[in-house]
Amino acid sequence: MKEDQKKIKLSFFSSNSLIILPVSINGSEPINFLVDTGVRSNILFSKTLGDALGLDYTRRLSIAGADGSTIIMAQVSPVNTLDMGPIEGRLQSLLVLEEDFFELESVIGVPVYGIIGYEFFKFNPVKINYDEGSLEFYREGAMKWRPPFFRKLELSIEDSKAYITATVNQKNGPKLEAKLLIDTGANHGLLLNQETTDQIKMPPVFIESQLGQSLGGLLYGFIGRVNSLNVNGLVMKEVLTSYPDQNTFSDLIVATGRYGSLGSEVLGRTRLILDYPRKRAFIRKGEDFYAPFEFDMSGLILKKVPIDETRYYVSEVREGSPAYRTGILPFDEILSINRVPTFMWELSEIFKLLRSEEGREIEFEMRRYVGDDLTKFSDYKVSIYLKKQI
Repeated sequence: MKEDQKKIKLSFFSSNSLIILPVSINGSEPINFLVDTGVRSNILFSKTLGDALGLDYTRRLSIAGADGSTIIMAQVSPVNTLDMGPIEGRLQSLLVLEEDFFELESVIGVPVYGIIGYEFFKFNPVKINYDEGSLEFYREGAMKWRPPFFRKLELSIEDSKAYITATVNQKNGPKLEAKLLIDTGANHGLLLNQETTDQIKMPPVFIESQLGQSLGGLLYGFIGRVNSLNVNGLVMKEVLTSYPDQNTFSDLIVATGRYGSLGSEVLGRTRLILDYPRKRAFIRKGEDFYAPFEFDMSGLILKKVPIDETRYYVSEVREGSPAYRTGILPFDEILSINRVPTFMWELSEIFKLLRSEEGREIEFEMRRYVGDDLTKFSDYKVSIYLKKQI
């Protein structure tokens, strides 16, 4: 902390409960970073940007992508100052990706240039208030007692990652006392890795879907529900649960002993304190704690064109979905939604609309290009009636 205070509050921008903070690197203009407790190191997504900032590099590393098969090369920049206004990280190392990676903008909807990981937060208790959109950093040792209305959790720190234990009541299998990674940088709710134990069973109803974008590529698997998730007496019901495909990274997950992870769809319904130095966490209900978990009811997987313009296109269409039956195809561009031009929509607002109400009619004006020639296209209009698929 730049001033001697007990705590300092920072405001963050949230997109689907993902935490995005402006960060200045060595005095640069602030750029957006994703706060990700599931990652050890601070990461800059572009060596082009790193070079422009004048970063010094000392060695080269290879990183396994989250899909388990992609190898990503990165340069290590060991001594940097990461400034967030009233707080700064000194002598901070950065992993700088050699190939520019800006795919997160396409799924979050705002430019994101890097990740702030465990290395930045490990010395201070941090309170995440999703309702207010704020992070509070406490001076080391300042948080001595349990804050009012919070429940205490044991926090284990292993290989620079934070874990808690929660009870998962499955639909098709036994109750699990599950070791779960706290992963603020993941946009799922609950994720269970089937390869970790034969006690994890798929629910009777599930759909195959793209699960998200990661370093190394897209993640695929299945979406279902569990009856309930119990975190020290805080019970969420009918929680959307991701079951990713197994890959070559699975052996490393099994070795950690974890069953899965808690992402922003669950964490964003709480107020959470991570006290890394004392290996403890505190949790209480947030304003949206009892809101139902809803999945996309259209069948459209949308992305933003990663440029300054606000343009959205269809990445995939789930087979058998309402969108699939209307004939919408991948790479069709959205021109308007309910007669409102797309430049007036945030991507998170579109996601919310497509999860809103079964039977709701959504009108789209679409553009389909001919091959790779962006000067040749045809426009069409179509209506989708939202229908629950899970």
